[in-house]
Amino acid sequence: MTSTPSTTATTTATSPVTDQHLSRADLQRLVADAPAALQFERCTFDGEDLSQMDLRGATFIGCTFADAALEAATLTSTRWLDCRAARAQLQRADCTDARWHRCDLNNTDWTRARLSSALFAEVKLTGAHFREAHTLGLEFHESLLVGADLRGLSFRKQTLAQLDLSEADLGGCDFRDALFEGGSLRDAHLKNTRFDGADLRGVDLGGLKLAQVAPFFKGAIISGDQAAALVGELGVRVL
Repeated sequence: MTSTPSTTATTTATSPVTDQHLSRADLQRLVADAPAALQFERCTFDGEDLSQMDLRGATFIGCTFADAALEAATLTSTRWLDCRAARAQLQRADCTDARWHRCDLNNTDWTRARLSSALFAEVKLTGAHFREAHTLGLEFHESLLVGADLRGLSFRKQTLAQLDLSEADLGGCDFRDALFEGGSLRDAHLKNTRFDGADLRGVDLGGLKLAQVAPFFKGAIISGDQAAALVGELGVRVL
């Protein structure tokens, strides 16, 4: 007798919302009626104003949020798989402990967002902005950050696996004692960036000028081939 209510509640909590275009009003009704965190599959929220909504713990699979506004939304412990959210606005959103996997988040804006203990894995973040974001424990893995604005972020002592940081603005970033496993820093902006003790032997340093990066690479570990390429930028032949 006691097991029946539990089984019913579990079924309700895990039944996903599928294949719908949802407005702010639709989402508000679903959140108000839900006994637990919601799950959405292949739903569209394109262009919707979802700012300041409380969606904590929700799971989104194959959903789209193109041009959606999620400013100051509560997205703590949310899970995002195979989602697309180009140009979405997430300024001041609370994304603590959120997870994004295989998502397209190009040109998104995370200004002053809370991203503590958040994870981006196999995610496209080309042109994304992370100005003044709170990022303690934030991790990126195997992701595209081409042209992204990451100024002032700390990656100290992290293992950075296959991050494409080409043309990214890394001004003031802290890469001390970080280990780069592949990836690229080609043509990145490195003003006041710190690499003390960083292992850069696996990263593409193409396009960087020795005269420009020498002050910031002090104490970094690079390979002989990388050193030769940097010196070659001065027109010097290394034999």
